[in-house]
Amino acid sequence: MTTQTPIVILGAGPAGAATALKLSYLGVPSVLIDKSDFPRDKVCGDALSGKVPTLLNRLDPAIMNRLRKRFDPVDVWGIRFYSPSNKLIELPFNIGYERVPDQAPGYVSKRMDFDGFLIDEVKRRDNIDLHLNTEVTKWAKTAAGYEVTTKDGSQTWSCNLLIDGTGSHSRFSRKEAGQEVEHKHHAAAVRAYFKGVTGFHEDNFIELHFLEELTPGYFWIFPLPNGEANVGLGLRSDIVKKRKMNLRKTFDKIIASPQFAERFAGAEQITPTAGYGLPLGSKERTLSGDNYLLIGDAGHLIDPLTGEGIGNGIYSGFIAAELAARCLEEQRFDAAFLADYDVRIARVLRSELRLSYRFQQIVGKKWLANAITSIVVANPRVMELLSRMYTDLELRGNLVKPMFWWKLFRGKTTVAAPTGATPSGK
Repeated sequence: MTTQTPIVILGAGPAGAATALKLSYLGVPSVLIDKSDFPRDKVCGDALSGKVPTLLNRLDPAIMNRLRKRFDPVDVWGIRFYSPSNKLIELPFNIGYERVPDQAPGYVSKRMDFDGFLIDEVKRRDNIDLHLNTEVTKWAKTAAGYEVTTKDGSQTWSCNLLIDGTGSHSRFSRKEAGQEVEHKHHAAAVRAYFKGVTGFHEDNFIELHFLEELTPGYFWIFPLPNGEANVGLGLRSDIVKKRKMNLRKTFDKIIASPQFAERFAGAEQITPTAGYGLPLGSKERTLSGDNYLLIGDAGHLIDPLTGEGIGNGIYSGFIAAELAARCLEEQRFDAAFLADYDVRIARVLRSELRLSYRFQQIVGKKWLANAITSIVVANPRVMELLSRMYTDLELRGNLVKPMFWWKLFRGKTTVAAPTGATPSGK
């Protein structure tokens, strides 16, 4: 059976679900297809940056309240950075913050819970045609767009615009859009859930440990509800290959090391150690073409420094949805018209990804990372700057400019007043 429909979205993870939801709130129907049922687990760090609540609340001011009421995600008020020499920078997202309930700048929520919640939000909308447990394995370019067909051949959808949100293993992204995996712009990671890890910041700062054996990657510990923790590590795939590393063995070794043994002494690992791949946004790519758009991990939009992909996936989904609505109005689905997607991605995400890639390169030089950490720890003025850089991308860009640091430590640079920008309001 073949169904005619203007827009088909493949993949119902955060990027795909966000695209469908944004279209729905714009009054545009869509078909959303995923091979899995929900809730389902997804190997991930589980951190939700400030982009996530900001963007979702633009759809519906009550949406985050529904998430908090159902799953009680952990409020996150800052980050702990540990240098290769184990010096600590405690960086609040907002200087002088007050911990106000339901107003945290970030959260940690298991992907099983968060993704399942987004699917429930999709089910609330009567103009999203949702198909779960439906694996699409074939696609064919047509004069009008694409035809996609299920693995068993029982269902075909013919659409004008195909939006691919099938994640890091997207066959469409690789084979149709030519976005091959490159180890220099890809990371390998492992993750496990623990119960009983100790030593967390009282305000649930997430932790990034830039250990010597992992640079320019890091080991993370993120607090979760019910006394649990998401623990993992990630490193660029080319370096993993060059060093012939077994990440699962490295993971176990780090947890048992003197640096972490006390914190994990009474902890219990409650899930197996699972691996996954991260297509990093450190290379600029064209994410559109005739009758298609790539969103989220399928578009290689993961932050190359932090590994964050959920916020960027949702943001790309919103951008894709807004353009898709214009496509329907203009009845234009050609590559030239869809190129505006890449223009907007460049404006709101590429600058941030570019900066993160530069920081990744800096962190890769252990002596430089240690030197900068020592300077920051000793200088409250710099700490204030770094906190403000969380929401001010223009200010953050100064970090990769040597002259900025020179002027700063000669007392020639002042700390500007906050701009009021949000992470997703660039």
